[in-house]
Parts: sequence; structure tokens; C-alpha cells
Amino acid sequence: MQKQSSRLALAAAGVTVVLWASAFVSIRSAGEAYSPGALALGRLLAGGLVLGAVLLVRREGLPPRAAWPGILVSGLLWFGVYMVVLNWGEQEVDAGTAAMVVNIGPVLIALLGARFLKESLPPRLLAGMAVSFAGAVVVGLSMSRDASGAHASLLGVLLCLLAAMAYAGGVVAQKPALAHGSALQVTTFGCLVGAAACLPFAGQLVDEAARAPLSATLNMVYLGVFPTALAFTTWAYALARTTAGRMGATTYAVPALVVLMAWLLLGELPGLLTLAGGALCLAGVAVSRSRARTSAGAGTAEST
Repeated sequence: MQKQSSRLALAAAGVTVVLWASAFVSIRSAGEAYSPGALALGRLLAGGLVLGAVLLVRREGLPPRAAWPGILVSGLLWFGVYMVVLNWGEQEVDAGTAAMVVNIGPVLIALLGARFLKESLPPRLLAGMAVSFAGAVVVGLSMSRDASGAHASLLGVLLCLLAAMAYAGGVVAQKPALAHGSALQVTTFGCLVGAAACLPFAGQLVDEAARAPLSATLNMVYLGVFPTALAFTTWAYALARTTAGRMGATTYAVPALVVLMAWLLLGELPGLLTLAGGALCLAGVAVSRSRARTSAGAGTAEST
């Protein structure tokens, strides 16, 4: 039974990283017609509608009182601040620089998890994160070089750094909430908290939606339904069954998947340096998710 639960958690984490990787293309496309705050609000409203409908169908109701502190903090930081500043940051810097800076997030998650959640930092997790971070840097540098003369602005780098900090804080706050509420409850109300925080951008969203091409609006709706409603729920499901540090390390697969999707969907042929960086990202995730066997081979020293 425990092995089946671990497999389901791993599958849920896989769904999350694939959908979050796909969000890269959609954010860049929708961001041409929508400002950062309006895009975040539209995405959260679409996600909140889907999550709310599922919550009503499943009749899960409100989460317990003990889950609300984590829901409020993660909703404000991860669903609110993170989405707005990431959208803004991607308009200021090239994709490679954004990916490189935001990937500080998993490192911060591991450190904050050790400090506030009393999680351990196994050598394999640290080694895997080091390998994946090196891969993210390689991918970022290679993509930056491919940008047509674009230079990273200081504002853009600072925004991506703020996004990484908000992401890490949101994950660590969400973990305790999942001990009291279900993945669907925590995700739904976190999304609604984020949407409420973004309501000051409602006027911008209405104005821009009236002028935006259909493709940009569809990309915004896609971001809400799949990378938000579905992917954040599968993330919460997996996070409830493992440590915040290990889940954070799993997201290092995102840069490699973005490279693959850009190749398959956009026809952007990656260079050898980009491919090497993507391979390092995946290798590091494999190491961080692996379990150290005892010398007798009869058990494991780390849980998944």
C-alpha cells in the first residue's frame, strides 16, 4: 500500500512539472497582450472557477481551521505575489535568465524546510540539487546567448529573485496546511486567496481582455485550468506525501522539459549546451529522488 502511494505521489509530481513547463510558453504568449497583474488575476479566476466546481461536486467543504494559516500565507505568497512578479520579470529579462534566477527557489525551499519544518537534508538531496542547479545555470546561460541581443535588466533579475523567494515561502507554508486539509481544499482556497489579493488589477483585466487577441485569452484560460487548477492540486497531493525539499528538487526537471517542448512545439532546435544543461537537470532530479540503501540492502535510509 505504501509503495502504491509513493508511485501515485511520483506520478502526481510528474503531472505538475510537465504542466508547469508548458506554462512557460503560455505566459510568454499571453504576456504580449496582458499586463502582469491582469494576467495573474485572469489565470487565478479561471483556476478558481474550476477548483470551486470540483470542490462542490466532491462536497469537501471548507478546510479545518488549523489549515487556514498555511492557506492564507501560501495563497498570498505563491498564488498572489509569485504569479504577478514572475509575469513582470519575464517581460524584463530573457527566458534563460528568468529560469536561472527562479531556480534558486528549490534551494530556498530545502533550507526553509530544514529551518521551519525540521526536515532533514540528506546528502543525496543536496547532491542532486547541486547537479540540477548547475544544469539550470547552463540552460539559462545558453538560452540567454541565443536571445537576439537582449540584456537582462537589474529590475528583471530582482523580480525573478522575488518570485523565487515567494515560491519557496509559499511551499513551506503550504506543507503544514496539508496535514489538516485535503490537497483540493488547500489548493482551491489558496487560489481564491491569491485571486482576492490580485483584485486591484480587475480594471486592467477588463480593459485588456476587450482588446486582446483570442489566442492570448485562451492561453490565459489554459494557464488557469491546467498549470494552476490541475498542476497545483497534483503538487499538493505529492507534497503531502513527501518533504518540501524533495518536492522542490523535483521542479528542476522543468527547464529540461521547457527545452523539449520548445523543440517539439515551436521548432526551436536547442544547442548542444542547452541539451547538456537539460540532461544535468534531469540527472540531478534522479539523484535527489533516489533512496540510499543500507549496507545489507534490506531497507532505505531516505523516504520518498
